[in-house]
Amino acid sequence: MGYEYIGITVLWIFLYGYLIVASVDFGAGFFAYYAKLTKKDHIMNKLIARYLSPVWEVTNVFFVFFFVGIVGFFPDAAFYYGQALLIPGSIAIILLAIRGSFYAFENYGSKDNHLYMFLYGATGLLIPASLSTALTLSEGGFIEETANGVQLLYGELLSSPYSWSVVFLAIVSVLYISAMFLTYYASRANDQPALELVRKYALFWSSPTIIASLTTFIALSQHNPEHYQKAIDLWWMFGISVAFFMAAVLLVYSGRYYGWAFIAVMFQFFFAFFGYGASHLPYILQPYITITSGATHETMGITLVIVFIAGLCLLVPSLYLLMRLFLFDADYVKGNK
Repeated sequence: MGYEYIGITVLWIFLYGYLIVASVDFGAGFFAYYAKLTKKDHIMNKLIARYLSPVWEVTNVFFVFFFVGIVGFFPDAAFYYGQALLIPGSIAIILLAIRGSFYAFENYGSKDNHLYMFLYGATGLLIPASLSTALTLSEGGFIEETANGVQLLYGELLSSPYSWSVVFLAIVSVLYISAMFLTYYASRANDQPALELVRKYALFWSSPTIIASLTTFIALSQHNPEHYQKAIDLWWMFGISVAFFMAAVLLVYSGRYYGWAFIAVMFQFFFAFFGYGASHLPYILQPYITITSGATHETMGITLVIVFIAGLCLLVPSLYLLMRLFLFDADYVKGNK
């Protein structure tokens, strides 16, 4: 295996980490606002606050690693994606800034402002929708290279069934992952009212998630038959993903082993995410960047691989310590400290 494949694997692990951690954060924002609208914020918002308080500052670390790494390993990505995602990327940055300001107001300002809660809930859905544009563009057909640079074909993007299916999948996946985690977290806190509420959310959003996944596959077969055929060749990875999905839903439905249910959710998205990534190779951006033609030179590539593996080895234990000291501390999780 060349350094290019090792590099993209490490970067994909970082992106997968961001997918899980950020989904819990984004979904919690939506559920917090929804609970306020339905007058159930007294049931679950303290639970959400206990999770977010120690975690929100490290959520974007995975994304920063991936962003820096993709530009370092594949310099052409900065040229193509940088110009094509100028507007969608700017929107995502503004939404992230709005979300960050909410945390400041939540901790140091007004805690019951309806506008702040609305922005917090809305950005939880709009950020994954805007970030999903990058995956959509990678399939090809949405970018045109001209003498004046790279242009994003907004007409094709906004009229593409595949584009909207990816947005839909991003949103419902965020809500499903978050609800599954909050179900586990509520059970650890022994908070029965919150547990019953988020358990219903988890079961409700499970169906749209699997429907959105199938819809995206169908749309992909129309938009990029080559990628679709490669994905079919890796059917076993997606089959394992579906098996973990069924296991997670069954455990939550039966009302037990919520920790194992969330682990099943993580494996569900691990196999689906890596199946998608493996079937997309050798393209980083079809047809402009491939994993070999767009990679940096070997010396730089090997150095980056070492640095990013070291970063991963530091980040994972740090998150583990964060969870042990705060998230899953017996007194903290129950709100006693």
